This record gives sequence, C-alpha cells and structure tokens, in this order.
Amino acid sequence: MDLLNTLVDKGLRRELPTRDEALAVLATSDDDVLDVVAAAGKVRRHWFGRRVKLNYLVNLKSGLCPEDCSYCSQRLGSKADILKYTWLKPDEASQAAAAGLAGGAKRVCLVASGRGPTDRDVDRVSDTIKAIKDQNESVEVCACLGLLSDGQAERLREAGADAYNHNLNTSEGTYGDITTTHTYADRVDTVQKAHAAGLSACSGLIAGMGESDEDLVDVVYALRALDPDSVPVNFLIPFEGTPLAKEWNLTPQRCLRILAMVRFVCPDVEVRIAGGREVHLRSMQPLALNLANSIFLGDYLTSEGQAGKADLDMIADAGFEVEGAGEITLPEHRATAAGGCGSHAGAGGCGSHEGAGCGSHEGGGVCGSAPASTATAASASASASASQDASEARTDLVAVRRRGAGTDLAPNA
Repeated sequence: MDLLNTLVDKGLRRELPTRDEALAVLATSDDDVLDVVAAAGKVRRHWFGRRVKLNYLVNLKSGLCPEDCSYCSQRLGSKADILKYTWLKPDEASQAAAAGLAGGAKRVCLVASGRGPTDRDVDRVSDTIKAIKDQNESVEVCACLGLLSDGQAERLREAGADAYNHNLNTSEGTYGDITTTHTYADRVDTVQKAHAAGLSACSGLIAGMGESDEDLVDVVYALRALDPDSVPVNFLIPFEGTPLAKEWNLTPQRCLRILAMVRFVCPDVEVRIAGGREVHLRSMQPLALNLANSIFLGDYLTSEGQAGKADLDMIADAGFEVEGAGEITLPEHRATAAGGCGSHAGAGGCGSHEGAGCGSHEGGGVCGSAPASTATAASASASASASQDASEARTDLVAVRRRGAGTDLAPNA
C-alpha cells in the first residue's frame, strides 16, 4: 500500500504526515489493519526498539471534583459508585507507589482530582515526591493535578518532579461539548507552563467519545505542535452514572488504527496505551504493543485494569521486553535536547516547524490541512460506520477499583 510506505518513510525521518494521510489511516478497512500495524510497527521499533515502559498510577485524591468533564467518573454530579477519599499522606502514597515499582514500573504518576492544586496542595505533593524518591532514587515521578497557576510547575520541579501530565483529550472544536467548567485553552496553557518550567510534558487524548476522524486528527496534530515527550492514548471507559455511559463506539480494530495514526504523527514520542485498553482492545492488546512503547501497569484511577502479572506475561509473550530503570526512554535527539527534557531548542524535535508552527490557526487552517479529498471523504465514511460496526457494550469489563490507594487492600500491581 503506497500510503503506508510513504508514512513509514516519513516516520523514520520525523516528517509530519499530511492531514489527508492521517485521515486515510483511520479510514483503512479491518481487512488492512494488520498491514497498518506492521507499517507503524516499523516506526515504533526504529525509535524505541522492543522496549515497553511501565507506568504506575497512584490516585492521591479520588472523586469530589468540581469540574464537569463528561467522560470522568469523578466529575461534578457523577453517580458512578467509585472510591471517594481526600489526600493520601506522603507515606501512604509512597507505600502505594512501591507496589508498582516492585512490579517493574519506572515511572509513578501522582494524580489528584480537582480543577487544579492550591499552593498547600503543591506542598503536599512535594512532600509525597520526596517520600517516594527517598525510597526509590531512580524512579521518575509525573504529577497530574489539573490546571496549574503561575509558579506551581517550577515548585513541582524543585521538589523533584520529572514530568507533568495534562491531556488535551479532544479537539478544540468539540471541547466545549465535553467540558464547560474550563476551556481547551486552559489545558494548552498548563502544558506550556510545564514545558517552561523544565518538566517533561505529558499530554494525550481520549478516543471513543463520539468524536469524528477529523476531531481525532485535530487533537493529535495539536499535540504534536505542543511537543510533549509522552502522549497517552485513552479509550473511553463508559462508566454508568456519567453522561457518556452509552458511548460504545470502539472496536479493537478501530483502536489499533487510532494508535497507528498517533505513531505516524508523533513517531519519536513515547506513545502510551492508557485507560480503557482492556475494555476495548481486549484480546488484541498484544498487537498494540507494536504501536505503543508504554503502558500503565495494573489498575487505573477509579477502574480496575488487567493484573500486573498478566501485563508482564503479555509483554514477554509478544516478544517485547520491559524497559529497565537505567534505560533512557526517548531517542537521543530528544533526550539530550538543549534546555532539558522536551526542549524546543533547534528545529529538529517532533513538532518543530518553521513559520507559524504546526497547529497555527492563522488564516483558518491547521498544519497539514488540505482541501477535501477522497481520503477525507473515506475518513468521514469510516467514522460514521465505526459506531455502527462497534461491538456490543461490554459493561462486564468496566469494573470499579476497590483495592490499592485509598483502601486497606493490596493493589493490582
């Protein structure tokens, strides 16, 4: 397939695909999905070999969020029967993190529900980072605390945080349909604050919320413009009690095409399969390792994930290996960029472009935009059929987390 050969060549050169090429990946048929995986797999192996980075989530504060994000079980007005608790103490969080590190995780992601941290919250998280690093000097710590105010990213960096996560989630054009209590621009601002403070930026998306192919391409191109080091790809977990509980729009093949598109657009970035892989990829999870080089180990924030031991067996059986604590995740040109991890210095990094830059909306277009074409029409058709072809709702696979952080039970690490 000429399209795939072109995309592989571009991926090996870190060249941005055209918008029509990205849409065409999403429009490929289920009959061609293995070809798509094989092509994107060449790009993944070129930059990351067969290594899989393991990450572990610790939910520092669960539920009771004042924001109205439609996809979230912790949102304002959520009727989902999730665990609800206030801030874990630093020693409790460190103990929770230790379980994931024992399972092979090299990064701990500290997450707290809410619009954004107060200065006192930043102090709490800073104490938690110190407690974790006192016990595990080489561990990477990523904070995910919501929208940041001026100076907070710098304080987290000084406390020892290595990265900050704040996802764009969906396209700018549809963001207001998903959340009304903050804006897309607020999210972009927080990612930029993390970058400016010298933190490794982590920002991704959620697929399966009823978005179009164009929306998916928009958000991935916007992510490339922001140039994060890590791009988590979440697949919506339709929790009962949330507005999107009936959105079952994904098939395993659709998920693989989305991951492949992300890999082609962001070839040298850590692409992480995040929440929902067990629900939507199901038995196709091992194939997805040919596209993504990073996963979460065990459970998620409020939902139960695949057992940590099963994750490790899956990685080994698929012919991959767990990335060691001493190994550098990113390719050398990104890891050693002047100015720190994820630096924008120079013109060679993923997402760097001359002129207005990828994602510029001057003149009404975005980087890679092109007139409507056969590929765009095919993409729209594929998007429309994706919902029709999606497998029946598998509510049996959506299980609320009842162990680990915030409980007295051992975690699923």
